[in-house]
Parts: sequence; C-alpha cells; structure tokens
Amino acid sequence: MKVAFGGDCEGHLFLPAGEARAGAVVVLHERYGLVQHTLDLAERLARDGYVALAPNLFSRWQGDAQALERGEARVTLPDSEIAAVIDAALAFLTAHPRVAANRIALMGVCQSGRYPIVVASRRRDVAACVVLYGAAQQRDWQVTDLQPRPMQDMLRALEAPALFMFGECDHLISLADVRRVRDTLEGARRSYRMKVFRGAPHGFLNDTMPGRYRPEETEQAWRMLLAFLADVFSGRWPGGGVRWEFEAASAADYEFARNKRLE
Repeated sequence: MKVAFGGDCEGHLFLPAGEARAGAVVVLHERYGLVQHTLDLAERLARDGYVALAPNLFSRWQGDAQALERGEARVTLPDSEIAAVIDAALAFLTAHPRVAANRIALMGVCQSGRYPIVVASRRRDVAACVVLYGAAQQRDWQVTDLQPRPMQDMLRALEAPALFMFGECDHLISLADVRRVRDTLEGARRSYRMKVFRGAPHGFLNDTMPGRYRPEETEQAWRMLLAFLADVFSGRWPGGGVRWEFEAASAADYEFARNKRLE
C-alpha cells in the first residue's frame, strides 16, 4: 500500500501475513528512483515475514522522474536531506502497530548503499545495516559539500552489525575497495558479515536488467540476507562480542579494469 509520512514523504508499505508484530526493513532504492525492482524486493521481504517500507528518497525532489527511471538523469542530494527522509521512515515504522520497534534494519542498494551507514552512524536504534554493492565505490569515499562526513568515520561509528554483499565483476567497486571497507570495520572493531560473489556483476539481484541479473547468486544472497536478519533480530549475532565474517571468491588473474557495465 502507498503511504505518506514525515509531512511530505511517500513510499510503499508491505506487511507480512498475520497480526503479530514483526521485524522491519527500510528498503532504499537505487539511482533510478522508487522503481518496480525496489518494490519487488520489499514485497519479497514481506512474504518472508518482515514489514518492509520502501520510501521514495527523492520525495522532495522536483526533477524529471521518468528520465531518472530511464537512467538518463542522476540525482545526488545532500546526505542530510536523504537522512531526514529515512529518519521520517524510521519514525513511521516505530509507531506502526505491526512493527517490533527494536528490530528495524536499513537496507541500501548501489547509490543508496551509503545511507544505512550515514543514518546508523549517528543513531543507536537501528538494529542492523544491509548494503548491496554500495558504500565502497570511490565516490562514496569522497568528502564533498553534499557528503561532508568521511565514510571511514561513519563506518567506525557504527554500533549496529552490518551485512555487505558485492560482486567480483562489479565495474564500480574493486576488490581493493571491498578490502578498504573490511579493514576500516575491523580497525574499529565493528561486527560485520561480508561476501564477494564470484563472477557476479554490479546489480546482480536486479531481474529487470537481464545483462546483470544472476538468478543463482541472487538466491544465495537472499538466503544470506534472511539468515542475517534472523540472527541479528534474535540476538544470536554478533552475540555480545565483535565478529568478523568475510568470504570472497575471485579469479586468480582478477583485474578490476576488465569489469564492464552491464544492462
């Protein structure tokens, strides 16, 4: 169902079957805006037992949404403006009668992968962060007027455990970029799970882009996501200490320069 929150923000809410309170996930969209792929991810989470809210991060933007969806335009808004929309989404979920308020995760994808880190680095009521092929590319580590806080500082400030999933053949994120995220988290003694999927390109969960979509890796990633949410929401993970779980597979002759953008 379509919902409004925060005065001038909108999104789509998906509820699991039954009447009991459940954990929730804020599903953040890619650069194309709140398109069907994001809604499909949120709906799938609801089928798997979670409340899922997919907010329109560009609710306050007045540009050409159709050009954005076609990939002909790109919107880069200040971190503070995007964070305000996510804060409003969290407030909406916290007050919702179907949500267990202490079990809310933030999930970012590609361009929005940075925002779970932005928000959870300054809030202590986010239970978990999930990042799909984001928060690692060079542009996310650049300090600008729009993103004034260094990514390494935000990663070090996390208290919520984080799940990161990347593709070996990502044309935007190199294995060196992945290791930079991993090393920053370990240096700050922050708990994480991280996996690099062999042969997977950027956006490999997106079944609306046939060149990128990898069904087998998508199913593996989804199982990993569900296991992570179940572990964190139940208190089993990280289990009172600090845990680092890193898994990666790549070609012996891996070269980032060979990775290509796929559609």
